[in-house]
Amino acid sequence: MATLHTAKQVATAFQREYAKTPAKLKVLDAFSGLAIATALLQFVYAVLIGSFPFNAFLAGFFCCIGAFVLSVCLRMQVDPEDMSGKTERAFTEYALAMCVLFLAALNYVG
Repeated sequence: MATLHTAKQVATAFQREYAKTPAKLKVLDAFSGLAIATALLQFVYAVLIGSFPFNAFLAGFFCCIGAFVLSVCLRMQVDPEDMSGKTERAFTEYALAMCVLFLAALNYVG
């Protein structure tokens, strides 16, 4: 019973603190969640139905995981509580890294 009470307190504290998060970061969080959900969907599809063009499956899966990782890195850099760098530079690095990721995935597909 104490564990349930503690979990409820943690959830309440998380909701209270997340409500203070700027809308731009919430959009970035939604994109990150969508990237992971897409990767999981691709993995489940490959396990249940098959991954006949295996290189296409790997390219799509790694692209989703890479987009998630890069989005988390961008979120850490543009967090208003930790303004160690410039937002414009962080977004430029993010855009270039995403282009490299997508070009590598496209090259891997053939």
